[in-house]
Amino acid sequence: MVLRAGLLRHLACVLALALPGFLAACSSTRPPEGLTAVTPFDIQSYQGRWYEVARLDHSFERGLSDVTAQYSLQKDGSVRVVNRGYDAAKGGWNEAVGRALFTGETRTGSLKVSFFGPFYGGYHVIALDKGYQWAVVVGPDRGYCWILSRSKTISPALRSDLTARVRAAGINPDDLIWMSQQRQDPAS
Repeated sequence: MVLRAGLLRHLACVLALALPGFLAACSSTRPPEGLTAVTPFDIQSYQGRWYEVARLDHSFERGLSDVTAQYSLQKDGSVRVVNRGYDAAKGGWNEAVGRALFTGETRTGSLKVSFFGPFYGGYHVIALDKGYQWAVVVGPDRGYCWILSRSKTISPALRSDLTARVRAAGINPDDLIWMSQQRQDPAS
C-alpha cells in the first residue's frame, strides 16, 4: 500500500511538471520559422464558408472529401470554426466545432485553434487573395498546409500559382492531396 501511494504521488508530480510543457507545445503563437502571417488581415472579410481545395495528409482529416470550413466572429473576439467533410467509408458527414483566438494583433492572420478543450494548434494564413477568394494556411509547422477557396474549384492558372506559393513556403506541393468537392453538404 505504501509503495502504491508513493507511486501515485510520483506520477502526480511527473504529470504536474510535464503538463505545462505539453500544453505550451500544443499552442503555436508564431508561424513556422521563415514564414510570415498575412498583414493586414481582416477577420470580417475572412468569415464565411471556405472550401478545402488541397491539404497535406494528417490523421484528423484522413479519408474525408468535400471538406469545408466555416468561420464566424464571436462577441468575445474569438472565432467559431466549423469543419465538415464527407467520410465515404462511413457513408456520412463528420463535423468538428472549434474555437480560434488571435495570437497577437487582430490585423495579422495568425491564430491558434482548438477542437479539444485546452489544446491549441497554430493556424497561420501565409498567403491571401486581396479579395479574400483564396488562402494558403499552415499549422504550427510545415507538416500542416491547406489551400482554401471561396469556390469549389480553382482554375489551372490559380492552381499553378498556389502550388508555387506552397513550394516557396518550403512545403513539397507533390505531397498535397487535391480535394473532391462533388457532394452537396446538407448543412449548407
